[in-house]
Amino acid sequence: MEDRFRIDGHKLMFHVERVNDWLKGKQVSPIYLEIAPSGGCNHRCVFCAVDYLKYKAGFLDADALKKTVDQAAALGVKSIMYAGEGEPLLHKDICGIIKYTKGRGIDVAVTTNGVLLKKEVSRKILKYLSWIRVSLNAGTAGTYCKIHRTRKEDFYKVIENLREAVKVKKAGKLKTTIGVQLLLIPGNAKEVVTLARILKKIGVDYLTVKPYSQHPLSGSRINPKFNYKSQISMYEKLRGLEDDRFKIALRDETMKRLDSEKEYGRCLGLPFWAYIDANGEVYACSAFLGKKEYSFGNIYKDSFKDIIKSRRRRSVMAGISSKTDVEKCRKACRLDKINSYLWELSNPGPHVNFI
Repeated sequence: MEDRFRIDGHKLMFHVERVNDWLKGKQVSPIYLEIAPSGGCNHRCVFCAVDYLKYKAGFLDADALKKTVDQAAALGVKSIMYAGEGEPLLHKDICGIIKYTKGRGIDVAVTTNGVLLKKEVSRKILKYLSWIRVSLNAGTAGTYCKIHRTRKEDFYKVIENLREAVKVKKAGKLKTTIGVQLLLIPGNAKEVVTLARILKKIGVDYLTVKPYSQHPLSGSRINPKFNYKSQISMYEKLRGLEDDRFKIALRDETMKRLDSEKEYGRCLGLPFWAYIDANGEVYACSAFLGKKEYSFGNIYKDSFKDIIKSRRRRSVMAGISSKTDVEKCRKACRLDKINSYLWELSNPGPHVNFI
């Protein structure tokens, strides 16, 4: 299956200058930010990694967020994804925030459960987005309501919202990529192909299928004995649905990595990304959300520029890198493949000059 968006890989090799500065020991700015406009969520998915934060209905102040975006642009941040521990479309100013972010020269993306992605919202935001990804984890309303722990009606809303988003994209001749993500668990494995057929008919660009990975602080628990290799027949059916317009991004490499030891001895990718939660706290890693000792600072108290350039940021990252046992960290985390790449760059094997 073609992974043209490198969903199952990484893209750090396209940022050679910043990686080179990191290799020289410089304190580099993030390339990418994940920002949570909202701490609350309208769903309670059975696999939610941040359930321990209790879905507190806080919202980032729009003016403070825009100032942060200004400083991020000045620091060389290339992209921002609005997602986080809550549902980003719950923020009443999200459409304006997305437009403002793109206006500052930063690529913008959104991850959402799609319930609030109504036609008028798509009309306002799609033209500013590089991509939007909807979390849709079933192929029928009955299974959907059990996994998302919401009403069956939400399934039909999301399907209709996706259909309208595709229409908006086509009418405006937009390049925005519209994708759907399914987290593969025992409860939905029999419906993946059903969902893929629905999405292909609607006209979305891709479906990505990813494995479950246990967050160390989460109370959510999914059967750890679920065998992804046993789903080969389903994967073959998915491949048969692909064509020039509809792609399947099966994260099979990530699935393999769940059962393998990590090639790297320390977490090295932290300098290249950062996470801002709905309370304004800036973190190195989403595995430590809610733990203030792992926060670099807060955008309501200090400027984002000062936080990124602070000694505290360097100290927190160094502490995580040197003291955290990566084998006890979350399997196949966001930085997993980046860490492997950076580890090899930092610890080259023999004969590297024989290219």
